Amino acid sequence: MPTLVIKDLPEDVHRQLKDDAALHHRSMTQQAIVLLKQGLHSVRPVPPFKPYKGKFPITAEFIDAAKREGRA
Repeated sequence: MPTLVIKDLPEDVHRQLKDDAALHHRSMTQQAIVLLKQGLHSVRPVPPFKPYKGKFPITAEFIDAAKREGRA
C-alpha cells in the first residue's frame, strides 16, 4: 500500500488532526485518510468552456474599436 509523508506539518494542524482522531476513535492516519477522501470528493470539476454565441462575433477589430470609443 502506498505511503505519504508530510514534512513541516504546522503544529496547530497536527494538534487538530490528533484531537479529531481521538474524537472519532481513529488513529491519526485513519483520520487523515478520511479527511483527504472527503476533501477530494468535494472538489467540483470546472465546467467546460462555452464559446460566446451572441448576435455578432467578437473580433479583435470590434474590441479595438470599443477601446478607442471608451477613451474619448
